[in-house]
Amino acid sequence: MPNSKPPKRALLIVNPKARRGTGSIASAVSVLENGGLAVTEEKAAENETLAELVRRRANGFDLIVLGGGDGTLNAAAPGLVDAGLPLGVLPLGTANDFARTVGIPPDPTKAAEVIAAGSLAPIDLGEVNGHLFFNVASIGFSAELAADLTQEAKKRWGKLGYAIIAARLLARSQLFSAHLDHDGTTEKIRTMQVSVGNGRHYGGGMTVEESATADDGTLDFYSLEVDHWWRLLALLPSLRRGTQGRWDDVRAFRTTEVTIRTSKPRPVNTDGELCTTTPAHFRIRPKALQVFRPKGLS
Repeated sequence: MPNSKPPKRALLIVNPKARRGTGSIASAVSVLENGGLAVTEEKAAENETLAELVRRRANGFDLIVLGGGDGTLNAAAPGLVDAGLPLGVLPLGTANDFARTVGIPPDPTKAAEVIAAGSLAPIDLGEVNGHLFFNVASIGFSAELAADLTQEAKKRWGKLGYAIIAARLLARSQLFSAHLDHDGTTEKIRTMQVSVGNGRHYGGGMTVEESATADDGTLDFYSLEVDHWWRLLALLPSLRRGTQGRWDDVRAFRTTEVTIRTSKPRPVNTDGELCTTTPAHFRIRPKALQVFRPKGLS
């Protein structure tokens, strides 16, 4: 008899802090194993980051499966890029915006079926001041939201937590000044928020730009230059659809590189995590990772 092909080795990392990370994923693991994968689960050591765990354990594996939300992906991103292995995603977070962007089913067992099917496609990553992100980086309102939305609120309220905190912040939000350097030009703006997106979805239901994908080789920029907070309420339906760029008080463009400068340092939110401050230099990292996703989706 011919020798059977050895199973591919999958390194499974589940973030216990993800909203559904403490639940059982036994059915998802069974799907992976029945699909011909040898699954080994690893947990981070004390004070070890997810990126460090990936770097420490990636050798000897054929793919990495991450169980968590957008924050989990964000934290693991540097290690994933260094490892260079295909990535499978089990959505266990609050919003799971990246999974939605690339068509990965929200149910972890269904997501495991996508990984087992073996269809890979390259995706881009965004980068700001050396920090990688999957979905979007923001300065202003969203960064304040990320600072106020605790892990406890995420676990207790889920997507509703975003709305509760956002409503509180909206009442005291203010415009700030910034300079944009992009495509050979410099512009001065007064804005409530600037966002630079790599993928399509972010913030538990918002859309960076309706036609954006995670593999189009560009960043989608928009700036909310509204003069009253109630204008933001009027904008909400467009922010959900990704059509805000059609409004007169929204500046929007596509680019591969942009720098945002402010008079004093302002925090930058990447995929729900505060990671750096202005001045913020953004660039696209084309085809940075191979990800398991449903065949034929873009």
